[in-house]
Amino acid sequence: MITGDHPLTAWHIATELGIAEGGRILTGRELDRLSVEELEDLVSETPVFARVSPENKLDVVEALQDKGHIVAMTGDGVNDAPALRKADIGVAMGITGTDVSKEASDMVLTDDNFATIVAAVEQGRVIYDNIRKFIKYLLTSNSAEILVMLVSPFLGLGLPLLPLQILWINLVTDGPPALALSAEPAERGTMRRPPHLPEETVFARGLGRHVLWVGVLMALVSLGVGLWYLRTAPEIWQTMVFTTLTLSQMSHVMAVRSGDESLFRVGLLSNKPLLGAVILTFVLQLLAIYVPFFQGFLETEALPIVDFAIAVALSTLIFWAVEVEKWLARRKRSHEGFSVEGSAR
Repeated sequence: MITGDHPLTAWHIATELGIAEGGRILTGRELDRLSVEELEDLVSETPVFARVSPENKLDVVEALQDKGHIVAMTGDGVNDAPALRKADIGVAMGITGTDVSKEASDMVLTDDNFATIVAAVEQGRVIYDNIRKFIKYLLTSNSAEILVMLVSPFLGLGLPLLPLQILWINLVTDGPPALALSAEPAERGTMRRPPHLPEETVFARGLGRHVLWVGVLMALVSLGVGLWYLRTAPEIWQTMVFTTLTLSQMSHVMAVRSGDESLFRVGLLSNKPLLGAVILTFVLQLLAIYVPFFQGFLETEALPIVDFAIAVALSTLIFWAVEVEKWLARRKRSHEGFSVEGSAR
C-alpha cells in the first residue's frame, strides 16, 4: 500500500486487509533520506508506505522494478500519474479516477472494484496459456507432417501422403481441434504462480523442445507403420500412414490441454468443445476411409477392422508419451519444492 494518508490511518486499513502483518511502515520523510540502494533493500520487506509524495511513489515503483519485480500500480489522483505511467501496468479507477490518471494508465476499472483486477489477470493468463497450447499443437503436428514427407523417400516409401490427403489432415486437425483449445479453462494454480519474464520467447519453458521431440516421435510412428505395411499389406500402407498420422494429432491435442497436469485429473469434459472437435475429426476420418465417395476423392482403401484398431492403438503412443513427460515435470517440481523446503529448515 502506497498512500498519502496519515501513517496510523494507513496502518489500520492495511492491518484490516492483512497487508501489514509482520512488516514495517515507511513514511515519505524516511524515504527521502534513503539512498537508492537502501530503498531497494527495504522495498520488498515493507508492506505500507504512508504520507508519500508523487516522487516517493515513483521511487518505490522503480525500486521494485530494479529488484526484478513485475509492478502493477493502482491510483485515481493526479499525483498517481507518474507512478502509473512508470509501472509495468498502471490501473486507474474509472468512476473516481481523474482524467490524468486514466490517460497515464494501461487499464481503467470501470467499476472501481479491485476484484476486477484479479479477474483480468486470471483471464490474461488463461489466454496466454491457450495461445501457447495452440502454437505447441500446430507446430508439432506440422513438423511431423514435414518429417514424414521428407524422410519417407530415403526409407524407400516413396510418397506416403497424397496432396489431397495432406490438405485433408490440415483441414480436420488444424481447424476445429486447434480452435477449440481457446476454450480451455484456467488450470489449477494459475493465480499462484509468479509472472513469467517479459523478455521470454514463445518457445520458452520447454515448448520448443516439446515441438521437436513429439514431432519426431509422431513422424517415426507413422513411418514405422508405413514400412511395416508396405511389406505385409502394400495395398493399404498409404491409408495406414494417413490414418495413423491423423489420429496421432488427436492424441496430441488431448495431451497438451494442460501444462503439467494429467488429462485424467483435468477431466475429459472440462473442455467440451475440444472433445466434440476430436470426436468430429475421428468420424470424418472414418468417412475418409470407408465411404466410397471419399475413397475415390482421397484415394484411400477401406481398412480391415484389425488394422484400423492397430492405427488407433499406435496413435495413442503420442498421448502416453506426453503424459509421461508431464509426470516427469511434476515429479521434478515436487522434488525441487522438497529440496527448497528442506534447505529453509
